[in-house]
Amino acid sequence: MLINIAVALGVAFLGGLAFRRMGLPTIVGYLLAGVAIGPFTPGFVGDPHTINQLAELGVVFLMFGVGLHFSFRHLWQVRDIAIVGALGQMATTAVLGYLLSQWWGWPPFSGVVLGLAISVASTIVLLRGLMDNGLLNTSHGQVAVGWLVMEDVATVLVLLILPTLAHTENGFDWRELGFTMLAAVGFLIFMVFVGARLIPWLLMRVAHTRSRELFILANLTMALGIALGSAELFGASLALGAFMAGAVISESPLSHQIAADLLPFREAFSVLFFVSIGMLLDPHYLLDNIGPVLALTGFVVFVKPTVTALWAFLFPRPARTALIVAAGTSQIGEFSFILGQAGLALGLLERDQYSLILAGALLSIVVNPLMFRMVGLAERGLQSISPLWKLLDRYGQRLTSIDASLAGHIVIVGCGRVGRHIAEVAEYLGLPYLVVESDAERAHVLDQRGVRTLLGDAANSEILAHAALDRARLLVVTLPEEAASELTVAAGRDLAPNLPIIARAVTREGVQRLAELGAQHVIHPELEGGLQLVRHALLQLGFSMEDVRRYAESVRRDHYAALANSGEEQRLLRESLDRADLIQVAWLRLPPDSPWTGRAWEETGLSTRTGAALATILRDGQLLANPEAGTVLHAGDYLELIGNSEQLAAAQRLITTIAEP
Repeated sequence: MLINIAVALGVAFLGGLAFRRMGLPTIVGYLLAGVAIGPFTPGFVGDPHTINQLAELGVVFLMFGVGLHFSFRHLWQVRDIAIVGALGQMATTAVLGYLLSQWWGWPPFSGVVLGLAISVASTIVLLRGLMDNGLLNTSHGQVAVGWLVMEDVATVLVLLILPTLAHTENGFDWRELGFTMLAAVGFLIFMVFVGARLIPWLLMRVAHTRSRELFILANLTMALGIALGSAELFGASLALGAFMAGAVISESPLSHQIAADLLPFREAFSVLFFVSIGMLLDPHYLLDNIGPVLALTGFVVFVKPTVTALWAFLFPRPARTALIVAAGTSQIGEFSFILGQAGLALGLLERDQYSLILAGALLSIVVNPLMFRMVGLAERGLQSISPLWKLLDRYGQRLTSIDASLAGHIVIVGCGRVGRHIAEVAEYLGLPYLVVESDAERAHVLDQRGVRTLLGDAANSEILAHAALDRARLLVVTLPEEAASELTVAAGRDLAPNLPIIARAVTREGVQRLAELGAQHVIHPELEGGLQLVRHALLQLGFSMEDVRRYAESVRRDHYAALANSGEEQRLLRESLDRADLIQVAWLRLPPDSPWTGRAWEETGLSTRTGAALATILRDGQLLANPEAGTVLHAGDYLELIGNSEQLAAAQRLITTIAEP
C-alpha cells in the first residue's frame, strides 16, 4: 500500500513540476502521472483499489474546499449574470453534448452524463488563468468566478439526482426522485438551522483549548463526519455533505485558519484523486479513436465558449466580460471527472466513454492558456465589424461627454479603496477630476453622484484617449493588478508624454517596471504601511526620531531605487525622504470667533512663534496657494500648515485659543 502511494505521489510531483515549468496547469501533469502508472502502460502498475480509496478522500476535500471558499455575498454581487447565465449555458451545452453523443450512437443516459460533464469548467484552471493574466480582481474576473461558483453549486445538485437515472429500467421513477430531493432538503435545513450554529460554536470551543493538533483533528472530523453523515442519515451524496460542511464553516470567524490548516490534506488527496483519474485513461483507445477525441476537444474549446459568450452578451455587462468568461469556461476539469466517475460507478457510462471525457479534459486544459491570450484578438476582430460590436458592447464602454473646457483635472484610473480616497480629497479641495472605472456598478454610483466618469478598462481599450490627458494636470493609476497598471501607465505616457503619472505598485519588481514605463512616482502601499508600523514600534521602544528616520530612508532608497537612477536623482530623493519623515502637513480651521479673524498672516506671528509655515488657504472652495504675508484671514478659513509634529501642535493650540494673542 505504502509503495503505491509513494510512487503515485512521486510521479505526480515530477509531472506537475514539468508542466508548471512549461507554464501549464499542474493538473495535466497529475493526470499523465496516472496514465504512466496505470494498467494500460508498461512499467510499474499502481494498485487502483488502494489509490481509489484515498482518491475518495480527495473528492471530499475538494468539495469541502469549494464550500469553504463559497460566498453567497460574492455570488449575489454578480447575480444579474452569473446565476441565470451559468444555468442557461450549462443547459444549452448539455443538450448540444447529448446531441453529439447521439450522433456517435451512445445510449441516451450515457449522452446525458456526457452533456453534463462537459457543461462545467474547472474552477482551479479558471483561477490560474485569471491570475496569470492579471484579471482575478477585475470586474470581468469577478463575473467569471461567480459564474463558476454557480456551476459548482449546480453540479452538486446534479450529483444528487444522478443516481435516480441509474434506476430507470421500468421508466423514470419520480417517487424516488421526490424522496431524494426531500432527503436533500432535509439535510440542507438541518445544516442551515442546526449546523450553522453548532459547528462554529464547537470549533470556537476547540480553538480555546490552544491545541493546534485538536483544532486540526476537529476540522478533519467535521469534514469527513458531515460528508459521511449526509450519505448515511439523509441519503445524500458525499459531495453534497462535504460542500455543505465547508459552506457552513465558511461563516465561522475561524474559516481562514481552517482553510490554511486543511490545505495540505486537500492538496495531497486531490493529487491522488487526479492520479486515479489518469489511471483510467487508455492511450490505445484514444489513438484508435482520435477523431472523436479531437471532436470532443473542439466542442469544449470552441462550441462551449461560444455558447457561454452568447449567454453573457444578453446581460448588461461590457462585451469584454463575456469574452473573458468564455475563455475561462473553454475547458473541463475536476467536476467533469467527478460526474464521469459517478456515471461510471452507476453503470451509466462505459470505461471507453469515460476515457473520451478524460482526453477532452486533458487537451482542453492544455489549450486554455492560449484561449485567454486570444481574448484581445477576438475583441479586435469584433470591433472591426462596427455594427456587430455596437450591438454586443451596448452595455460596455460609456463615454461621458468631456467638456472641451475641462483642463487641469486629475484623471483617476480605478475608484476602489485607494482611488476613492484620492477622489474624496480632490472633491474636498475643489479640484476637477475624472474617474476611469471598469466596474459597471461602481461607475453607475459615481454617475449618480455627478462625478465625471468613463466606463471602460483602461488597460485593454481606447478609453484613455477620451480622458483629455493632454489637458490634464495629473494621472493617478490605483489599479490592484500590476499588469493592468503597467498597460495603463504605458498608454498614458504615449498619449501625454509630459503628464505627471503616479502609480500604485503591488510588488517590489512592479516599482521598477512602472518606473521604466514612465511613472514618475510609484507608491508601494504595503511597504509604506509596514514602515509606519516599524516607525511607531521603534519610537515606543525608545529609539530616537533620527535613528528611525535613517532606517526608513535606507529601506525606501533601496526599494525605490528604480525611480532614482542617477547620482543627482538619488540626492534629491534622499532629501525628499528626509523631509517626508520630519515634515508633516496639517489642515486647521479658523473658528468664527477666533481672535485671528480679520488679521494679516504676518500680524499673527504664528510662523515666528511656532515655526510652522503657511502653505495654502482654502476659502469658500477656492485654493489660495502660497499666500502672501499680508493675506487677511477670514472666519472659517482652512489653513494648510507645514512643520514637524511639535510645531503643528503649537500652532493648533494658538489658532484654536479664544484668548487675545
